[in-house]
Amino acid sequence: MNRMKTVIKGIMVKVIGLSLFHLLAFAPLSVNAQNADLQKAVARYKKTTTVTAAATKTSHKDAIAKDVVTKGTLTMKKPSEVGIVIDGGKDQLLMKGSEFTMVVKGKSHKTSSQKNPQFATFQAVFEYILKGGEGDLSKYSDLAVTKQGNNIVLTITPQADSKKAQRRMLFSSFVLTIDKSTSELKTLRMNERGGYTEYTFTGHKFN
Repeated sequence: MNRMKTVIKGIMVKVIGLSLFHLLAFAPLSVNAQNADLQKAVARYKKTTTVTAAATKTSHKDAIAKDVVTKGTLTMKKPSEVGIVIDGGKDQLLMKGSEFTMVVKGKSHKTSSQKNPQFATFQAVFEYILKGGEGDLSKYSDLAVTKQGNNIVLTITPQADSKKAQRRMLFSSFVLTIDKSTSELKTLRMNERGGYTEYTFTGHKFN
């Protein structure tokens, strides 16, 4: 009887050991796979200086039944420039290094990723893309990378030190969608209280 208990106990130890081994061995692979997918998706940018595309801006407010849709252009340029210009410049989202400019209905607002940390990971992600996957995004705890069909989805959810700081945030999250096959940035969505702004990009040109 004691011998049987000893045998059973030994089997259980082996089973638990193997289970832990598999958990430890395979859990990191999913992270590595995501990183590999993202690097592959943006590798085209290594040999690219400038990317341009047509942009469609959709402004949605929960309290308003009809969305506002306007047209414009996207320009991405190494090493760290992103420009979305809508409606002849009346609405703009510009990033030049750590400096950010938003033009809303012709009125300009400026900030930086140093003054406004919610844009720090946003800046890092676009620089990572423009470098063709060079760098390390794993240190950004507010960034999640997932695969949805043929798309790589990057979700940035800025963290605040306090509720007051959180209320001051312009956006609750940023969501970028990149086509894994073509390396094209398909959409950029910026979620905010009571609505969102989404840019859809088509007709990309890599130069």
